[in-house]
Amino acid sequence: MRQAERPASARRLSRPAWALLALSALAMVAMACFMLIGAKGNWHFILPFRGTKLLALVLVAYAVAVSTVLFQTVTANRILTPSIMGFDALYILIQTIVVYGFSSRALMTMDVRLQFLLEVAAMAVFSSLLFQWLFLKGNRSLHLLVLVGIVCGVFFRSLSTLMQRMLDPNEFLVLQDTFFASFNAVDRTLLGISTALIAVASLVVWRLLPYLDVLALGRPVAVSLGVPYKATVSTILAVVAMLVSVSTALVGPITFFGLLIVSLAHAIAGRSRHADILPISILLGVICLVGGQTLLERLFAFNTALSIIIEFLGGVVFIFLVMRRSMR
Repeated sequence: MRQAERPASARRLSRPAWALLALSALAMVAMACFMLIGAKGNWHFILPFRGTKLLALVLVAYAVAVSTVLFQTVTANRILTPSIMGFDALYILIQTIVVYGFSSRALMTMDVRLQFLLEVAAMAVFSSLLFQWLFLKGNRSLHLLVLVGIVCGVFFRSLSTLMQRMLDPNEFLVLQDTFFASFNAVDRTLLGISTALIAVASLVVWRLLPYLDVLALGRPVAVSLGVPYKATVSTILAVVAMLVSVSTALVGPITFFGLLIVSLAHAIAGRSRHADILPISILLGVICLVGGQTLLERLFAFNTALSIIIEFLGGVVFIFLVMRRSMR
């Protein structure tokens, strides 16, 4: 009897598998609701218009989820996100420099593709220099990474604030609209570029997937097990920089969103295998962004930005994780 029961028990789905099935269904429902609820009039206009926003939401959810999981793997810390290293402050500084040096009209009339590429290049170069210097030039500590990232963020914000105080109030109002992530005015050409960049980053992540669980055990263990640590970490950090730069340049800064969905993914999966955490985090990101945008636009008709609510919830999760770690 026991021998007959073993194959049946072995065929049972694991907890992460059930979670993936349930979250996949919820993500499909959220996307269907986003596309269909309140759709009246010309379908030839409605479907492409909503489809563009839906693709932007999915791309941002994917990029933020993957970059956060990879960054936490490299740093061996679950309360950090790559956005906390000053990406949002650098993004705001770039926008402020354009308005201060030229005008708000220059910001609004600039070729969106050129603006996107400049922002991605600036953030990618900054992050690459920061991560390479901290992780690959000697054995610098994680605390130094956090400190330098926060100092850079404060420096960027100080420069932005100084220039913003000297702006005309009308110019500042135009600039202020770029400070919050928005999914309502995403250019279709940027979606094509973003999709291509994220696809390239995904191929790299797929090839590095066998190393990720080993890297999560720490540098000494990874080196002892034969993982080419410096080359692997350098590649992962480049991918993280690319994904964060693309998502930020596409819709704007979202600081704590990655921390929110990845923390939920670990709680749902019950284990830390990257084959489980990565897809669960991506699906949670899609559900949060697409479902949240659907509720705000279709059901409650709120005019507030979804990013404000997500940042509030993510900040609460961050404080909770910090307090829980300090109590151990």
